[in-house]
Amino acid sequence: MNRYQSTQMDRGYIKGMRRDKRGRLTEQKRKEIKEAFDLFDLDGSGTIDAKELNVAMRALGFEMTEDQINQMMAEVDKDRSGGIDFDEFLYMMTEKIGERDTKEELMKAFRIIDQDKNGKISIEDIQNIARDLGEIFTVEEIREMVQQADENGDGEVDADEFCRIMKRTNYGF
Repeated sequence: MNRYQSTQMDRGYIKGMRRDKRGRLTEQKRKEIKEAFDLFDLDGSGTIDAKELNVAMRALGFEMTEDQINQMMAEVDKDRSGGIDFDEFLYMMTEKIGERDTKEELMKAFRIIDQDKNGKISIEDIQNIARDLGEIFTVEEIREMVQQADENGDGEVDADEFCRIMKRTNYGF
């Protein structure tokens, strides 16, 4: 694959991010969540408590502290029954998976923009990707973009800074 073809794929990926439906689950992922819920609903009551939630979250790949579990329970268990039903669990998991997937998507976009692969986005990286996408920005406009995101003042944008600014600007797309 030549640079042009790679750029075309990258352009499609970056532009496509704005059309993604955050939080949408595949049928397979929904089935996995249901299986985890049923597995940890030990008494068959149709609800799981905080301890069962912790085990279920770990089974689904989320390492969480006791405080995080308690906070999740408080947010989802609106009737304060001490348990959450499947619909509440599914809603919560959709949010958690959306958060994780969003971070992965932002990191993929970061790696595309970081064309020299040094772990930071420079003014030159943005100039190159903008040119590849057919966008025209002045050096001053790009410098302002970098300054907005550059929290540590090193003149470049690292991955954490990129994720924070993109989340604050609703992914910028």
